[in-house]
Amino acid sequence: MPQPPEDLDAVAVRTWCSLALEALGRERAEIDAINVYPVADGDTGTNLYLTFESAAAAVEAVFAAHETGATAPAPADAVRAMAHGALIGARGNSGTILAQLLRGMAGVLADGGDADRLRRALAAASDAARQAVAHPVEGTVLTVAAAAADTARNAGPGLRAVVTAAYEGALAALVRTPEQLAVLGRAGVVDAGGRGLVAVLGALVETVTGQAPARGPRTGPGGTPAPVDGGSVVGLPVGGTPVRGVTEGGPAAGDALDCPEGGGAGPAFEVIYLLEAGDEQVARLRTRLDALGDSLVVVGGDGLWHVHVHVDDAGAAVEAGVEAGRPYRIRITHFATESGHDLRVQAEPAQRAVVVVVPGDGLAGLCTEAGATTVIARPGEPPASGELVDAIRRAHAREVVLLPNDAALRHTAAAAAEQARTEGVRVALVPTRAAVQGIAALAVHEPDRGFDEDVVAMTAAAGATRYAELAVAERQSWTMAGICQAGDILGLIDGDVAVIGSDVPATARTVLDRMLAAGGELVTLVLGEDVPDTLADALEEYVREGHLAVDTVVYRGGHQRAPLLIGVE
Repeated sequence: MPQPPEDLDAVAVRTWCSLALEALGRERAEIDAINVYPVADGDTGTNLYLTFESAAAAVEAVFAAHETGATAPAPADAVRAMAHGALIGARGNSGTILAQLLRGMAGVLADGGDADRLRRALAAASDAARQAVAHPVEGTVLTVAAAAADTARNAGPGLRAVVTAAYEGALAALVRTPEQLAVLGRAGVVDAGGRGLVAVLGALVETVTGQAPARGPRTGPGGTPAPVDGGSVVGLPVGGTPVRGVTEGGPAAGDALDCPEGGGAGPAFEVIYLLEAGDEQVARLRTRLDALGDSLVVVGGDGLWHVHVHVDDAGAAVEAGVEAGRPYRIRITHFATESGHDLRVQAEPAQRAVVVVVPGDGLAGLCTEAGATTVIARPGEPPASGELVDAIRRAHAREVVLLPNDAALRHTAAAAAEQARTEGVRVALVPTRAAVQGIAALAVHEPDRGFDEDVVAMTAAAGATRYAELAVAERQSWTMAGICQAGDILGLIDGDVAVIGSDVPATARTVLDRMLAAGGELVTLVLGEDVPDTLADALEEYVREGHLAVDTVVYRGGHQRAPLLIGVE
C-alpha cells in the first residue's frame, strides 16, 4: 500500500476512484436488493457502479495522456475529469445525484486537496446535490451527504480526521434513514443510494489512511445492531423486529413495495439525457419537467447538463429538452408492462422484451411507445457492447430480441447477446442493418406468441424491407455510382452508393424511383432534425402520384447522422 497522502493530489484521486469502484462492485447486488425508493426497480447499485466506472475511466484517461511526461497530472485535472466522467456516464436517479456530489466536490478540490478544502468540498457537494433535486426528501442519499458534511466540518485537524468523520457521520445517518422515510421503514432497509455513498466515502477513508473503515457492529434504530463489513450496512432490521422478506440486505423476491411517498405506482417512464443548454433555458426546463412528472434531478453546468425525470409522457420530456437546447444520449426506460402492472413493484422479470438501437431521439420515443428498450447510436459514437448488455438488463425479461439496426454493429451486438446469455437471458439477435428494418420488425412483434415464432416473424419483416439513406460526401471519392465531390448528396441503397445528386429532394426522388421499381406497399421516411417538413410532404405526394397503391409514413428521427432514411416494404 503506498504511503497515505497528505492531501488529495491527482494520484490520491485516482486511487480513490479505483477503490470506490471496487467497493461498489462488491456491494452492487446487495444495494440493488434494498432499492425501494424512489422506485423499487432494483438497479441503484448497478447505476452507482456504472456512474463511478465512467468517472474512473475519465481519470485514467487523464493519466494516460501524461504517460510520456515527467510529471503526474495536476490535481485540478484529475478531480474535474472525475466529475465530468460521472456527469456524462450518470445512470438513474442515484447516479445522477452522485455525479452532482462529485461535481460539487471538484469545484473546491480543483484549488487543492488539504483538510480545510475537503471540509468545504463536502459541504459544497451536499448543497449542490440538494439544489439539483426538484423536491428533496429526507432519509435519502441527500440526508447522508449532509451528515457527512456536518461531521467533517466539526472534525479535528488533518485530512485523516476529516475523512474519518465524514464517513462516520454518513454511516450514522444511513442507519437512521428508515426512521425518516416511511417506505424504508416498512421494507426494513436503509436507503440504497445512501448506502452507495457510504461505500464511496469508505473508499476515501482507505485512500487517505491506508486502511479500510473499521469492521464491527454499529447501533441502528432502537438499539439494533447494524452489521458493518468494510463500510457497508447490510440488511438493517428496524427496531429489533425481524422484517418480512428481508434477506441478505433486501426485500424478498415478489414483495410489493410502495414507490414514491404518497402511494401509487408512479409514472411509467424514466427519461435521461445529456443536454447542451444555457442556464436560463435549463431553469425553464426544470419548471416544465417538474409539471410533467417526479424524481426530477438536473445536474451539471457550464453548458452541459444531465437530466433525469420519471414521467408518463416520455415524448413530452424529450421535447422539453429539444426546446431547451440539444439533448443527446437519450435513454428511455419503460417501467410498466402492457397490462399496466408496474415492474418497479415486481421482482419477477417480464417474459419477453425488445432492445433496439436507434440513430436519433425521435425514433427512441417511437420505439419506447411500442414497448421497446432503446439505445441511442449517436453520430460518430456507436454503442459499445457494454451499453447493449446494460439495455438488455434494463429490459428485465427472460427473453430478449435484439435489433442492432446497423451492419457495423453486428459483432458488437453478438458479443452483447453472448454476455447476456451467460447471465441467464435468452437472447435472439435479428440482424437488422438499418433503423427502418428495425421499425418493420418491431411492428410485427407479438410478445404473446412463441419466442421462436416471434423471432422468425420479426426477421422476415426486416428482411422484406429494403433500406436507403441520404448522406453528404465529405471528400472526392470513387463510388459504385461514379466519382463524387465533397458536398454531393449520396443516395445509398442497401448500403451501396447508387445515386449521386446535388440536392436532397432530387436525390431522394431518384432513390425512391429505383427502390419502387421492384415493387412495394409501404414507404417509410425518417427525417433528420434539420430537414423541413415540406420535404416529407413533397416526397409523399411524389410517391402517391407515381405509385397509387403505395402508402407512406413519416417519422421524425431527431439528431441523426443521415438527413433522410428510407424504407420500402
